[in-house]
Amino acid sequence: MAYPDKVLADDEEVVAHLHPHWITLVPATLWFIAICVAAGVGIAFAPNHGTSHAVVIGLIVVVGFILLCWLAFAPWIRWRTTHYVFTTHRVLIRSGVFKHTGRDIALQRINDVGFTQSLWDRIVKAGTLTIESAGEHGQQNLHNVPRSDTMQQTLNRLIEQDGERRARLNYGGAPPGYQQPPPGYQQPPPG
Repeated sequence: MAYPDKVLADDEEVVAHLHPHWITLVPATLWFIAICVAAGVGIAFAPNHGTSHAVVIGLIVVVGFILLCWLAFAPWIRWRTTHYVFTTHRVLIRSGVFKHTGRDIALQRINDVGFTQSLWDRIVKAGTLTIESAGEHGQQNLHNVPRSDTMQQTLNRLIEQDGERRARLNYGGAPPGYQQPPPGYQQPPPG
């Protein structure tokens, strides 16, 4: 799913749009299976007759549904609504369904990009990407980023390209710090 173009500037392009690594969904999936199995066993051993049968079945269904919502569906929804978007101008971080939170970090404000990976992260090719920026929030940790080592290199490359782009825009293609000579100025001959 592409990130909505309405939040991008005219010359801005999405380089990578990520969700947290799929490994974060493994516990939710295991909970889903365990709750379904437990509900099935509970229904199979429920009393066969009378009002106690209906009460026990109803209780199993209600408790099972609450547990599924809390332990299985909520993590899947959190995963789906968490976005790490890397563009040619900034990093956009969005999350939430009811309480939507977001942060945009301009590439020009990023001071340092690092990543950390545990042994398990290295096996599943994930990790934490740490973005240190100039501003009041300082450091932003993006947890469970797929290919965090590659994304760190990509982000460093984007920062460098953004600096070059800004230099071209500000100085008409001249290097940073260069000032155009006044009109009519002629450079003296060498020597």
